[in-house]
Amino acid sequence: MKAVATLAVILLPTVSGAQSHCAGQTQIDATFCAKERWEIADKELNRLWNEIKPAADRRGNGQALLNEQRAWLKRRDATCAPELQSDGSAAQMFYWSCMEEQTLKRNQELTAWR
Repeated sequence: MKAVATLAVILLPTVSGAQSHCAGQTQIDATFCAKERWEIADKELNRLWNEIKPAADRRGNGQALLNEQRAWLKRRDATCAPELQSDGSAAQMFYWSCMEEQTLKRNQELTAWR
């Protein structure tokens, strides 16, 4: 029985970590929610990239797409990094929201490469 209780304590952070924070009411919840939304957008970005890059390679413009993607990553980071410079407790939430916004825009751009 003690082993079951120990296992439950070990697994608890994993299980609770899998739950969305978007229903929460604290600043920490809002920050985690913003990060979760960015992660969803980022997964879609990676899915699109894995679809579009090989097709661009076959058409002969894969290197141009890669160069554009690298430039976009630098712009995204430069755009969102200032959000972390704030001293406020919401700085990370604003950062992840910026990352999500930039990634959603890029997803639309990559979709146009189809």
